[in-house]
Amino acid sequence: MPNNLLRQPNFPALIALVWLVVALALLLQHWGRTAETLLDADDAMRLVQMREWLAGQGWFDLHSARLQPPTGYDSHWSRLIDAGLGGMVLLFGLFDPSLAERLTRASWPLLWLLPTIAAMAAIAWRIAGREAATVALLLAVAGVPAYQQFTPGRIDHHNVQIALTLMIVAATVWSGQKPRLAALAGGLSGLALAIGFESVPYLVVCGVMLGLRHAFVPDDRHTLRDYGLALATSTALAFFVGVGLDRWGINRCDAIAVNNAAAAICAGLMLAIAGHLAHEERLTRLLAVIGAGSAAVAVGVLFEPRCAGGPFAMVDPAVSSIWRDQLRDLQPLGAVFRVNPLTAAAMVAFPALAAIAALQLAADRRHRSDFGFLAAALAFATAAALTVVAVRGYSYAIWLGMPLVAAMMLRFFAALKIERFVTKLLAGLMFTPLAISIGAITIAHANGMSDTDSFAQPASRPCFASASYQGLARLPEGLVIADPGLGPYVLALTPHSVMAAPYHRLGSGVVLAHGVLASAPDDARLILNAARSAGSLGNTAYIVVCGPRPPAGLAEIARDRSLWAGLRGGKPPAWLEPVAGVEPFSVYRVRL
Repeated sequence: MPNNLLRQPNFPALIALVWLVVALALLLQHWGRTAETLLDADDAMRLVQMREWLAGQGWFDLHSARLQPPTGYDSHWSRLIDAGLGGMVLLFGLFDPSLAERLTRASWPLLWLLPTIAAMAAIAWRIAGREAATVALLLAVAGVPAYQQFTPGRIDHHNVQIALTLMIVAATVWSGQKPRLAALAGGLSGLALAIGFESVPYLVVCGVMLGLRHAFVPDDRHTLRDYGLALATSTALAFFVGVGLDRWGINRCDAIAVNNAAAAICAGLMLAIAGHLAHEERLTRLLAVIGAGSAAVAVGVLFEPRCAGGPFAMVDPAVSSIWRDQLRDLQPLGAVFRVNPLTAAAMVAFPALAAIAALQLAADRRHRSDFGFLAAALAFATAAALTVVAVRGYSYAIWLGMPLVAAMMLRFFAALKIERFVTKLLAGLMFTPLAISIGAITIAHANGMSDTDSFAQPASRPCFASASYQGLARLPEGLVIADPGLGPYVLALTPHSVMAAPYHRLGSGVVLAHGVLASAPDDARLILNAARSAGSLGNTAYIVVCGPRPPAGLAEIARDRSLWAGLRGGKPPAWLEPVAGVEPFSVYRVRL
């Protein structure tokens, strides 16, 4: 009887129970914080964009006039997320309008945690059976490092993209046994492209794996055909739903547009054609698949060659370094290790264990010839490689690594002849992401490592507390020039406009705000004079500083001479008038 305990519960009910436990734990832990702050700049900016839509802004109109006036800012974010959030706000508003936004911010990420957990367990089941899926759920219960993007309050698009990625990978690995799921993988891929491009590498992996399986192990030719048609159809729908008629001729590298939509549609149609070659020679099938991928690449390059440089290929070089400095999750792993070794160790510990698991499983010839395992392992390897390039990828690596670790744990149990349920449970807890991360931090700390620049930045926390903006909001409406990281909070919590925010499509605003704060006072005045002559400042403008973080890219000498340093030291130039009663901010009204 004890040996079968892991196999007894109804599995969907077990998934629901795990999700409920995790969701309640996260809600209890973070509910109070949802009243205290908007978790990061993206959450604040998403709230602004959603409010503008609910206030009557058009579906295709993603223009924010309060950011970088007078030209404004055109967002690359999907309106689909705004629609989901807005619908929840309206729903909760029927019961308590005063809590509608807070309840939405708290519940939105938890809703997306359910399909993420389910898809992860499905991958584990496909690799090593039902017991592996149950063990994977145990890992998820204590998967604390994987919950960062699902914390109550996270309303940007990252949690949605993680959920869609896991579902696409799950549909792909199961498509060999359940061919109809190939169409689901293709359909979800178009939806993922509509939300954002963070999941593109995983979509490519799944498409490549489905194409190669057709080339080397032909089965039902309808599998690749259905995938290709679903990909083409869903991408076309995503384009028409997300791009207004006036922008059909504009190419983009960072969001769905005519150039990348045409490439994805071409890939889908060509793969669908290749799917009809099931009875041809293997070389013919392989060449057809390669031809489909090559045609898609060619279409994308012909439409917009610059996008070969990645999603940020169109970013103004003058903005790139300033903007990237604002985003910790885009830093390469090596850079994080040099400054924050404990944080980096916590990030990569479980993915490292998953890499060991993948190699250990790959030693078995049965796994090496199993499409499901190969697709899951390649998706994880992609996430691990992307984590090295930018630590943002570690969330994907943890979720995609859990099925591999779960499968390895079954071998561990068998090797040590662990059969009793309680013993398996206790042993399994040693391999959870939480336990592995704590162990990595302990080892790193024991070897003399310590973080020198905390990701949390405790000294800056008052700058992002919602209550801190009440004084700033009472000031006469004007334009705020501040560190770009403060921009979205000012937009969400005050009536003011802002010159800059940490987004790569912003050009002159980011450069101007950085130039003002990073320059010597006399030079900053010249920059502001030029901006006022160009009509960028308006009648009322404020310079705001808060926290110890200096402008990006300044050497110590330049930092000490900067306007930012003078304002931090309480020594403003004569052309700035101090404004009282706005703590923790230091606010100065510009008088030129």
